[in-house]
Amino acid sequence: MTALVTGGAGFIGSNLVDALLARGERVVVVDDLSTGRRQNLDDALSRGATLHELDVCDADALRALFERERPELVFHLAAQIDVRRSVADPAVDARVNVEGTINVLAAAQAAGARRLVYSATGGAVYGEAEQVPTPEDAPAQPLAPYGQAKLSGEGYCALFSRLYGLSTVALRYANVYGPRQDPLGEGGVIAIFCGCFAEDRTPTIYGDGEQTRDYVYVGDVVAANLRAADSSVVGPINIGTGVETSVLHLAAAFRDLEGGGSFAPEHAPARPGEVLRSCLDASRAREMLGWEPQVPLADGLALTLATLSAPRAG
Repeated sequence: MTALVTGGAGFIGSNLVDALLARGERVVVVDDLSTGRRQNLDDALSRGATLHELDVCDADALRALFERERPELVFHLAAQIDVRRSVADPAVDARVNVEGTINVLAAAQAAGARRLVYSATGGAVYGEAEQVPTPEDAPAQPLAPYGQAKLSGEGYCALFSRLYGLSTVALRYANVYGPRQDPLGEGGVIAIFCGCFAEDRTPTIYGDGEQTRDYVYVGDVVAANLRAADSSVVGPINIGTGVETSVLHLAAAFRDLEGGGSFAPEHAPARPGEVLRSCLDASRAREMLGWEPQVPLADGLALTLATLSAPRAG
């Protein structure tokens, strides 16, 4: 079976590519390498995966590639993920996250794909939710163009299902972390903390550190993608742990790791517009996909740090 992964050279995408190869799929990767890294695919390419350097905004080239490769499964992860950039330039964000998604859906439909799994977002869609952990039927109230565009992508997935019969599902991720996540720029707080831990730098906590997130390990997210691809479930599905973890608690978890006794963040002023509480109710994933997170936070931190330079001692 041929599986095509857009954004397959990125953090989550490259981990998914490895898992697809491990289960014997023929894997085609589409990535323009603007944020994805070719080295994330070094092992995958040596094992038979193919990489096409292609922008999902190039509809004609994308359609031609899909016609040649005829993927049965499509995993759409390519995206503009910088929330700050989405606020500064909503049109560019929409071009990638809305128009790019439409292009992938159209190419998949024209090529006769059996199933498309769309990587959506949880916290950025729900905003400051009244119910925490937040279920899928909670009101969508994005606080940035990024969340609005990803929500629009979900709508187009549902439209292509109604209009053309293309089977689609949208996975709303919590805060994903793990190996290959970029600790620079828009990297999640765990990736940033891991970089500070490995390089013996002082991490920064913005505000009082009581803000909470739902941290889910990338291996669990990959497993959810595979379950979703093999199912016929439609609509949005939250992928998270259902556990709120404050930034202060996260820092304490780093201190509990071997060599982390001196891990002491400094505080900086709170960032305006930051969501205070974000945590997903993943009971639908458990009921409909038979999926549950398997990697506790402490284990996930250790696995992530193991891929970086050797942690400090003492």
